[in-house]
Amino acid sequence: MDGHIKEVHTKKALKAFVDFPHRLYAGNAYWVPALRSDEMNTLDREKNPAFAYCEARCWLAYEGKQVVGRVAGIINRRHKEKWGQSFMRFGWFDAVNNPEVSLALLEKVEDWARSEGLTDVHGPMGFTNLDHAGMLVEGFEELATQAAGYSYSYYSDHLMQAGYVKDVDYLEYEMPMPEAVDPKIAKLAKLVLKRNNLRLLEVKDKKELLPYARELFDMLGAEYKHLYGVVPLSEEQVNAYIDQYFGFISPDFVPVIVDTDGRMVAFGVTMPSLSKALQRSRGRLFPFGFFHLMRALKKNERADLVLVAVAKEYQGKGVNAVLINRMFEVFRDFGIKKVESNPELESNIAVQAQWKHFERRQHKRRRIFIKHLGD
Repeated sequence: MDGHIKEVHTKKALKAFVDFPHRLYAGNAYWVPALRSDEMNTLDREKNPAFAYCEARCWLAYEGKQVVGRVAGIINRRHKEKWGQSFMRFGWFDAVNNPEVSLALLEKVEDWARSEGLTDVHGPMGFTNLDHAGMLVEGFEELATQAAGYSYSYYSDHLMQAGYVKDVDYLEYEMPMPEAVDPKIAKLAKLVLKRNNLRLLEVKDKKELLPYARELFDMLGAEYKHLYGVVPLSEEQVNAYIDQYFGFISPDFVPVIVDTDGRMVAFGVTMPSLSKALQRSRGRLFPFGFFHLMRALKKNERADLVLVAVAKEYQGKGVNAVLINRMFEVFRDFGIKKVESNPELESNIAVQAQWKHFERRQHKRRRIFIKHLGD
């Protein structure tokens, strides 16, 4: 390439790293920006608790003085401890349509991986499974969501030219809201609650939901631990996620099922879509971004499914029907017309089976790529 690669060492360079996609995707109707402040905090070793067990380096590609690409390399030590794999992650990958730029960026990550004695590079991934993961390979004319990123169609071509191959795929579905929830599901939901001595938690505000936040993350860790690349979250990370996200969550959109002792046995985290609001705010909370986000949370025709989990001892007992029934009741009352599933592993048949009673359209596919580095 007719340019150079420079590692990010200053706050000014990190800001350029975070800002680059805003120029690359300018005018794109489908890209949804992350909040710039969240991105800065995630990549700041002083603010992201993941750096307690992760290392990360970021690079920018330049043509003259203009940024034309970016990438981050991440070593997550807990990944090797759990999975026994000497892998490096790459993430925050964006580049202009020039394979040489992409290759030069990826080579920086690969060279670092080799110097650390690692055998493979895979991604796009973040520090944890709650960061963006996967590169879009289908659905380039579909609106992205806050929980899953967007990428141009040429990205995957660049990766394959650099020697990367498919490791796993995630599927995403769009479901139009039915005019009425299937009475069979509503009937089953009541039966399941009665048969298992369970009840839906009734909370009126966020303060009443907050005491269950830690239990929610405990269940998330237990029920997601077998999924691709998932590593345990630290206490500090859980606290950070609670502080970051629970301020936006509406209790109505978070159905929680508890047993007779008040112990959480299942939950679903959903929310009105923030995609359009983030586009309007251009990834900034101020001066007007906060207004757009608050408005989207109060009036919206789209909703996102974010996380769903059922305790192991209650799986296969119809508890999912209770969650789905409750979610769709809330969506109907709120005026939601379309629902996004967000990424689901293509091999996770049990999750995909949840939507078999609903009209659905598989409209996106995203991929984790991998490259074996050899000797």
